[in-house]
Parts: sequence; structure tokens; C-alpha cells
Amino acid sequence: MKTSQSAAYSDVDAILQQLLVEAQAVLGEQFVGLYLTGSLAAGDFNPSRSDIDFVVVTANELDEETVTALAAMHTKLRNNSSVWTTRLDGDYVPQTALRRYDPALARYPHLGDDGHFAVEQRGGGAIIQYHTLRENGIVIAGPPIRPLIDPISPDELRQATLEILHNWWQPLLPEPTILVGSDYQAYAVLTMCRILYTLQFGVIVSKPAAAKWAMGVVDGRFSSLIQQADAWQNGMPFDKLDETVDFIRYTLAAAS
Repeated sequence: MKTSQSAAYSDVDAILQQLLVEAQAVLGEQFVGLYLTGSLAAGDFNPSRSDIDFVVVTANELDEETVTALAAMHTKLRNNSSVWTTRLDGDYVPQTALRRYDPALARYPHLGDDGHFAVEQRGGGAIIQYHTLRENGIVIAGPPIRPLIDPISPDELRQATLEILHNWWQPLLPEPTILVGSDYQAYAVLTMCRILYTLQFGVIVSKPAAAKWAMGVVDGRFSSLIQQADAWQNGMPFDKLDETVDFIRYTLAAAS
């Protein structure tokens, strides 16, 4: 079993164990497993800026009563004194939906790092999540994750990446108010690097790996922007709105 980087952070492990206990208590027999994805699984976790990305696999689709109980559980957990409770970002995915992405099934409870918990339709991001889980997912509790997910092809990853680019990032451009904060600007820049990498190679890599690659291949006017985004940490200024918007436009043009 792959070892999580969280082993180096006892407070992260403590939150994960609390999440496990609380989720099992709410879900009962519906609980199949708890898994880590994102930077903890990829091996590039940065405590200064990374989220704790998780997936709870459930036996079946959850009823409204259970979803309400999970929402209350996460509200209670977020009031914990640990800062890591505000960095939890995850999904409660029925096992049938996890097997292979199907838009008709890709609607399930999602916890955002802003604390919002609701049943949401999951688009191209779900395909990338399933791929990351299958290839790099870390088991906190439950059976091995790889056999639960069918292989995802390079073309499927490219298509999912294009969907995210066109359905989420492009509509932000006319009024990019969400990009005003330093954290989201840095996130946007690194995400564009990873989108470009995936479109080129049909694989998913960590944001730092994609940034390192992008600095050598994209238009030189973005090199400093990418370097600064890669070095950014919580609390640091990153006031590059115009450059960030230009880089998103560059990515859209490169993807066309």
C-alpha cells in the first residue's frame, strides 16, 4: 500500500482519523472506504498551501437524511481548532459511479474547502479524480482502490481537461472576480500548466511537475509568472491578475 505524505504531519493524520471515525459513524454499512487523492497521493503535498483531498466510497447512493447528517458532521468537524479542518476537500462517491464515469451517475455529495457541503453534478473533474485515485490513491481504510475503477485512457483525460478549461475557466474571463485573491491566482496559473501538460501527453502530473515543464515550453513572457506561482505559499502576496488572465487566454488558444 502506498504511504501518504501525511505521515510526516501528525496533525493531518489526526484530522484524517477523526474524519474516518465520524464518517463511519454516519454511514454505517454504507461505508466502503476512505482514500486520499490530490497532492498527498501525488507526493507533492505542501503544508503551506495544499488541501487534504479525500474520497469516501459508499456502497450505494446516499439518501437525503444521510447527506444531511454528513453536512452536520462536517460543520462540527470544521469547528475543530485544527486549521486542517478548513483544508478538507472531498467527495462521497457511490461505488457504482466510481467504476466508470457516467454523467447520469456523477451527482453526489461534495465538500469544498470553503466548508460548503452539497450534492453536486461532477463533470470532467470527476474523470481526473478517478484516474488519480486509480493510479496514486492512498488507502486510509477499506479495500484497495485500483480494482474499483476502470482504466481511463489518455484521450478521456484530454477531453476531461478541455471540459474543465472551457466550462469553468473560460466563463470567468469577462468578469474574473474570483481571481482577485492571491491563492486563486496562483492556483489558476498552476492549473493552466497542468492542463497544457495533460493536453500534450495525455497524463496527469502534479502541479509543480507541470510548472517545471511549462517554464521550458510556453511563451517566455509567462515564465516569471509560473515561477512565482510555483513558489507561492499562503500569506504571500500574488497580485498578478492581468497576467493570470492572459495566461488563461494563452491556454485556451493553445487548446484550440
